[in-house]
Amino acid sequence: MLAESRKIATLLLINPSDVEWDYALKVDNILQKKTPATAFRQAKLIRNRLVTIENEGLKLIAEGEMEVAIQMLMIAATKHSRLLEDFLRDVYAKQLARMELKLNSHLWDAFWVECTHRDAGIEAWSVSTKEKLFQVIVRILVEAKYLDTSRKMNMTPVSLHPTVVSFLKRHGEHDVLSAMQVAR
Repeated sequence: MLAESRKIATLLLINPSDVEWDYALKVDNILQKKTPATAFRQAKLIRNRLVTIENEGLKLIAEGEMEVAIQMLMIAATKHSRLLEDFLRDVYAKQLARMELKLNSHLWDAFWVECTHRDAGIEAWSVSTKEKLFQVIVRILVEAKYLDTSRKMNMTPVSLHPTVVSFLKRHGEHDVLSAMQVAR
């Protein structure tokens, strides 16, 4: 959701009041959605991801070149979802290390079993939730160019832009950097 995220990042940079936030989504319809409910739902998801990074990162998303903006969004998604970070480290990176450049649902199933050992609470999550999480992670990886398509799921390891690496190092985000630099 690059275009939408750029708009929300721009809005967050002005530190909007609740009234300004509502006005931007409902009246200005900055996300160009058919209904305010859809705009608010999508904006909330994007905002929850973007608030995990500093204003410098928001500016890179809002105004940076496309590659940098996409990678900054991946940082936000990774910081927002420990599951995504663990998947990058425990599945994606290990597949690369084995020179197996394809993901599949069996890898997700094995990863899910490992996750239940770490946190027994997720064992109670429904099968549909588990499947939806996999779809969301795959979609994020496709948008961040870590996978070619959601259908084929061929891995396309990303080389992080120097601006992104510098940002992560300056802000002490070594775990995120490690997870995202899976190509190394």
